Amino acid sequence: MPEPTPVPVDQLRFAMPPVHASVEEERAHRKERLAGALRLFGEYGYEDGVSGHITARDPEFGDCYWVNPFGAPFDGLRPDELILVNGEGQVVEGSRHVNQAAFAVHAQVHRARPDVVAVAHTHSVHGRALAALGELLEPITQEACAFYEDHALYDAYTGVVVDEDEGRRIAAALGARKAIVLRNHGLLTVGDSVDAAAWWFLALERSCQVQLAARAAGKPVLIEHRDAVTTREQLGSDLVAWINYQPLWSRISRTF
Repeated sequence: MPEPTPVPVDQLRFAMPPVHASVEEERAHRKERLAGALRLFGEYGYEDGVSGHITARDPEFGDCYWVNPFGAPFDGLRPDELILVNGEGQVVEGSRHVNQAAFAVHAQVHRARPDVVAVAHTHSVHGRALAALGELLEPITQEACAFYEDHALYDAYTGVVVDEDEGRRIAAALGARKAIVLRNHGLLTVGDSVDAAAWWFLALERSCQVQLAARAAGKPVLIEHRDAVTTREQLGSDLVAWINYQPLWSRISRTF
């Protein structure tokens, strides 16, 4: 019996970020992905009272951002429930309030980083635990290496962020990196898509959990600098984040 004939590579399916035909189509896509990411965060237990935001830049109005409404549960959130907020924190579309404290940070990060489409920040448990130590991730796993020399520590805590100056200082500390640990506060990640920002948050939170567990069990072995850099170059792009996120999106999209 003859061996099976391999399927030509060009006939195999491989998902890539979509190209949109109009601003309206891109806006609908971002809102759908934003609602899905918030549902996922709710599933993972990242919701803590009214804390936590994911924001997505509007594709037409560069200083306006789609965001979850203040006090609305992540679980079951629909795209049509999202609100649009301008850079001054004023709601321009929707009927609910925005969490001004959280948005003060997001708006300044978006303004400082025109390349960023989405910003994610919640009070996740392991992120807060690492933040309480005032430490960065160490390169002790393949996944942690995606953040190697590509995340920062904001080494200050001044209470709930409610003013633009504090938001600007956080944005400055983040710089061109993909993530930041806010000391005594938690984690914040960014990406050139909602999918990428959400994946980086999920991966960063898990890496915090692994680091804390490994340190509790003994002395973690660090991956050498050159190997950590190589791994980051392989795994640390927003495209790789987008690809990694697609199984999660495929699952959560069935709940709409």
